[in-house]
Amino acid sequence: MFNILVAEDDEKLNHLIKTALVKNGYNVYTTLNGAEAIEVFDSTYIDLVVSDIMMPVMDGYELARALRERNESIPILFVSAKDKYEDKQAGFKLGIDDYMVKPIDINELILRVAALLRRAQIANERRLVVGETTLDYDTMTVVSSGNTLILPQKEFNILFKLLSFPGKIFTRAQLMDEFWGLYSDSLERTVDVHITRLRDKFRGNGDFEIVTVRGLGYKAIKKQ
Repeated sequence: MFNILVAEDDEKLNHLIKTALVKNGYNVYTTLNGAEAIEVFDSTYIDLVVSDIMMPVMDGYELARALRERNESIPILFVSAKDKYEDKQAGFKLGIDDYMVKPIDINELILRVAALLRRAQIANERRLVVGETTLDYDTMTVVSSGNTLILPQKEFNILFKLLSFPGKIFTRAQLMDEFWGLYSDSLERTVDVHITRLRDKFRGNGDFEIVTVRGLGYKAIKKQ
């Protein structure tokens, strides 16, 4: 299931977009401004972003700029009442992938989301390649040096998360919230156990290593 992040301060439209996306099989995170969207993006694996432009706190342009600093390839679809060429040009210069003018046809939005996912080669191939190591999200497998290893779901999710943002530090609390849930009875020590297992399984891997940042958490570092 693909994760879609929606940033839209019109609560009715926000709800409409979410409902339509969920009905079509997507997992949806909704926010009311760009600042909230960045918080979600920094803590959750997101496949595509749908954003308004005119929002309080942080508008769509600022959001697009911040997203591109974090990820050069994440698909971004603007949905806005701003219909002038200059508005669209500003968005595309920031690196967005598509632009819809309000009022929108919700069915057309669904088609555009699917097209953007296909274009990003996410719909057909959810893979992450790090050197000679390939992670396949749908099969929970890691292929390295000709060997295929199927990981337990949480181990795979943690590894995929760390390698999706090489060099970025994730705290134990962040990993716990995302993969165990806010109300889990598990202790943060559980994250350490999973990290230890991953290190044991990929000890000697020539493409990456998982590093402990004392007092903070963990990060993945590419060796090449």
